[in-house]
Amino acid sequence: MAFIRWFLGRIILLLNAVFSPRPVKREADVQRQLDLRTANLSLYQFEACPFCVKVRRSMRRNGLNIELRDAKKVELHRDELLQGGGRVKVPCLRIDDADGEVRWMYESSDIIHYLEQTYVQA
Repeated sequence: MAFIRWFLGRIILLLNAVFSPRPVKREADVQRQLDLRTANLSLYQFEACPFCVKVRRSMRRNGLNIELRDAKKVELHRDELLQGGGRVKVPCLRIDDADGEVRWMYESSDIIHYLEQTYVQA
């Protein structure tokens, strides 16, 4: 079963690389402002997870530069996810609010919806 999961993961990564979406083009100043607004976000993910790929594709398509944290390969990131979010489930978006509060958002569709509503259409 582990081999099948590994093999399917490689196929997903290959297809993602071949059919990677093009990012939206913005003026440099507008993109810099957007990058500053998304600097408080981190996406905990596994490289070959299909739901994580879905979120990363949306981020790329919308030109959102968000820190990626591999919770599978980096034990520190896995521990942060478990301690902060309460479980090791990916994708998970960590949102550090301006008031110091940290929110954890699971579910790829919810993450994509939040990013598009908060950063793309704003």
